[in-house]
Amino acid sequence: MAVTDVARKKRRIALGCEGSANKLGIGVILHEGDPANPKSTVLSNVRHTFVSPPGTGFLPKDTAHHHRAFFVRVARQALADAGVGLDEIDCVCYTRGPGMGAPLTSVAVAARTLALLWGKPLVGVNHCVGHIEMGRAITGADHPVVLYVSGGNTQVIAYAEQRYRIFGETLDIAVGNCLDRFARALAISNDPAPGYNIEQLAKQGGRVLLDLPYAVKGMDCSFSGILTRAEELAAQMKAGGGKGPDGEPFTGADLCFSLQETVFAMLVEITERAMAHVGSNQVLIVGGVGCNERLQEMMGLMAADRGGSVYATDERFCIDNGIMIAHAGLLAYETGFSTPVEDSTCTQRFRTDEVLVKWRK
Repeated sequence: MAVTDVARKKRRIALGCEGSANKLGIGVILHEGDPANPKSTVLSNVRHTFVSPPGTGFLPKDTAHHHRAFFVRVARQALADAGVGLDEIDCVCYTRGPGMGAPLTSVAVAARTLALLWGKPLVGVNHCVGHIEMGRAITGADHPVVLYVSGGNTQVIAYAEQRYRIFGETLDIAVGNCLDRFARALAISNDPAPGYNIEQLAKQGGRVLLDLPYAVKGMDCSFSGILTRAEELAAQMKAGGGKGPDGEPFTGADLCFSLQETVFAMLVEITERAMAHVGSNQVLIVGGVGCNERLQEMMGLMAADRGGSVYATDERFCIDNGIMIAHAGLLAYETGFSTPVEDSTCTQRFRTDEVLVKWRK
């Protein structure tokens, strides 16, 4: 559909399909009014999570099998919740990357099938841009520095000249991956999520702050050394030889507290540096780790010192979901963009700054 045809429509509706990790999400969004500044309404946002046993991670093949098994059920529920007919849907959007190869492929094939069955245009979406645009839509943040923190990504981002520019990022593993892997060391449950369960345990700790490596290098962070040291301390605790700086034994809750305080302090530091560089007084936190209330609190204290504010969403939109893919995809579609079926591939590596953000000035 040409840009002029889209612009003439007062109502535009997209279905979005997300499956880059262990969350299968399908959502339907409505845009109304001027495509350059649409009013967005969430019509449905359905999600189903693959949960692996405590002490384990989720393997690509098992996660992909989960997404294939539940896709039809979740899609039907999303359409039923939205209350729209197939003739009202303008495009089908899917996560093109980044993410885990097998789950991405499973959902891309399913989205392509829907587009062909329904005769709808297909729109491939960058997962990271989906998080950012959903966060902006929900919170109203207009020109923030974005902290994108999840199981697969850790980036500090600011918008300039139709690109989301990356100012800083992890040099090795993502902060969410660090937390998830530490949860395995303590056999913490993956239900509803290991990061959430670490957060709850950390609230019971705090008697001591254990010494962990603090690795900020310019605008970038490193989390692998912190993880290694935290795993060593967990092993010492299990063996009965773990003692804090006061000479008293520390607990798993103390370890969770110390890990959170250290990695979140690193994230606050590089975010503040980016704010100073671009002259922004807004911080938008997106991605699954962005649900963490302690991270929001620490970021809020820093922003308040600068006369700024922090924007964040709840778990409906922070954690991977289909509605963010629908929203970002529809924004792109309204500029005339679509993905030909023969090019509807997916990729594990798709950087945020590769996307031309034509819908923003």
